[in-house]
Amino acid sequence: MRKIHLMNEASRDATIVIDTIKEKPGPTLGVPGKKVNFRRYLAATDTGLHEALIATYGESYAQALIDGDPEIDLEQVGKFLTDTTPVFLSASGEVLHVSPHLVDVIFGPDGSERERKDAQNIPGNVNDETPVRWTGRKLPRRDAITRFSFRRSIAVKHVDGLTFDFLYAMAKTLADEDAMVMLGGGPKGKDPLIFQENGTPYRGFLEGRIDGQRYKLILHLSNLELRVPDGTSAAS
Repeated sequence: MRKIHLMNEASRDATIVIDTIKEKPGPTLGVPGKKVNFRRYLAATDTGLHEALIATYGESYAQALIDGDPEIDLEQVGKFLTDTTPVFLSASGEVLHVSPHLVDVIFGPDGSERERKDAQNIPGNVNDETPVRWTGRKLPRRDAITRFSFRRSIAVKHVDGLTFDFLYAMAKTLADEDAMVMLGGGPKGKDPLIFQENGTPYRGFLEGRIDGQRYKLILHLSNLELRVPDGTSAAS
């Protein structure tokens, strides 16, 4: 199981485990007693694509399609696809046989390019020597779920009796206050949470629930804040 190095409000830290929360299965597609099976079929080959048809028949190839269906390879189109292998293509459509050179491009709010630089590998930071910090920034639970779009939710679990007490105290504090606390990475707790190398950076919101001597600690992850557009009131 994956681990997270977590610090509490009293600056005590422990390494515990995290697990994805399984969603309840939705409605099953199909007719009563039968399930729907999804299959993929080949729709076109490279010789039937727009660029190839232009190269052969010119810009106006509509009549050629009517007369002879040159876009359909009768030997290939319609075949059932099983396993596939992804490949990288160049801008001209040629297969790249080596890994591409990745570049980070930063755009401004107006859509113009501001900066271009070589892409860098960003390591994960939730199980480092530096623990994920309890920042002290709390939001009422009701406000948090209306201000942020949560993309994932992760269960935080104990591994022994000591970490049970550690996490139970966290959950009780948050449940009593009906609040979520923001978690942050890095030495000062200001960095986003990154769970794997080059993974998506998230803001973390920790929620606690208590039922007697049982607890739930749920880490909600968000990379989207919901804001009212400028010039529009929240009540409109």
